[in-house]
Amino acid sequence: MNILLVNPTFPETFWSFKHALKFISKKASFPPLGLLTVGAMLPQEWSKLLIDMNVEPLREHDIARADYVFLGGMSIQKDSARGVIERCKSLGTKIVAGGPLFTARPQEFPDVDHLVLNEAELTLPPFLHALRNGTPQHVYTSSAWANIATTPIPRWELARLKSYSSLCLQYSRGCPYDCEFCDITVLYGRVPRTKTKDQLLAELEHLYALGWRGQVFFVDDNFIGNRRKLKKEILPAIIEWMERRDHPFHFNTEASVNLADDEELMQLMVRAGFDTVFVGIESPNEESLDECMKIPNRKRDLAASVRTMHRSGLQVQGGFIVGFDSDPSSIFERLVHFVQETGIINAMVGLLNAPVGTRLYRRLLSEGRLLSTMTGDNTDFSMNFVPKMSAEALLKGYRWILENIYAPKQYYERVQQFLREYKPPQVKFVRIRWMHLKALAKSTVLLGVIGKERLYYWKLFFWSLFVRPKLFPLAITYAIYGHHFRKVFEHYLTNAR
Repeated sequence: MNILLVNPTFPETFWSFKHALKFISKKASFPPLGLLTVGAMLPQEWSKLLIDMNVEPLREHDIARADYVFLGGMSIQKDSARGVIERCKSLGTKIVAGGPLFTARPQEFPDVDHLVLNEAELTLPPFLHALRNGTPQHVYTSSAWANIATTPIPRWELARLKSYSSLCLQYSRGCPYDCEFCDITVLYGRVPRTKTKDQLLAELEHLYALGWRGQVFFVDDNFIGNRRKLKKEILPAIIEWMERRDHPFHFNTEASVNLADDEELMQLMVRAGFDTVFVGIESPNEESLDECMKIPNRKRDLAASVRTMHRSGLQVQGGFIVGFDSDPSSIFERLVHFVQETGIINAMVGLLNAPVGTRLYRRLLSEGRLLSTMTGDNTDFSMNFVPKMSAEALLKGYRWILENIYAPKQYYERVQQFLREYKPPQVKFVRIRWMHLKALAKSTVLLGVIGKERLYYWKLFFWSLFVRPKLFPLAITYAIYGHHFRKVFEHYLTNAR
């Protein structure tokens, strides 16, 4: 069979880093890991072609020559996915769809021929068996959790690796916490399931053999869900492999804030090559954390935890939410103060939304406050429920937050504060390459000459060059990120009017 694997487009968001990627001539942040993994599960003798629409266009002749189009996606890719479905139907090509988007909302896609939902390790084999026998059903689903120790190495050969700024891999699925607004436990459960040490090393070796050097993102929703295995087995193995291969990668991931309580774990992560961690901080308001059952964040000095991670050598990217029922009118000012105080440069602030299947979704539905399914983007000034605070005040406050934290003066002050506190490891993981020099040259023109922030750019440029020269590349990187955040914010404001 001829199989076409299609990844729909992502809209312009804070998470897309669209404007930052232009500085290094990359088209997208990450390849579609789920589709590449599914590609490895399909029969070897089948012909497979991957089209990531974030990297290259989907052409009609690719659809027409395919026996089946395998379509993946997340909620935020919904509109693009619907466009792909329409094109496939018009050309008479059958569609097999799966992934978080279709698993959460299968009823919204009646035109899909076969919905292979939940985890592909469980639902793809029976579909393939029925396909061989000529009796494929419309829906394949499972309430069980897959043993990911059986998951194959993704088919990286299908992707145009040079188009991406980072590659990615998955070590675990599931999170031990069950925050009210989060759908991770709905999709993957509360008991973290992990790959074996040998699996993980084989995936790293495969990426190395393909010639990849640079960033690798561990896509786990909570990397530290099983701390004991990490400390005793996984991280020591990665450290040994990285030393043997002369540190070809640097890693980033996502974790809960209680990582700051475990000095041994942080140091092992840093030694293994981790330099960045995304942390869901959500709110500086204790009552809001109680409301959403953000267990690791409650009754703790969140600012101190962030500083602890910074001093350990981990750059903290922070996720924040406004719109909780318990949010006071002062939440906007308090959140901006927290972000500035802690020096969290990548502060991703969004409006509360209720994903399908979450406890928040069910509660709001029972209270008659649910309006619709969410867009998948909590930063596009939309909410899918009626908030307790007036919607006008909430949107005005949210806009005020973004205007403040991404304004050049405040943003560059935050970068400089972070660089003062950040204690990177002694081992130098990042190698300067041609694309970094190109990014530096572009930044001096676009930010230092043309940009509104040119005064702040040059102050940071010379300060970092002479005061913290080892962190100069990081300073320029963050200057470029700031440009991206401001461009996206302007885009949202234009569409929100």
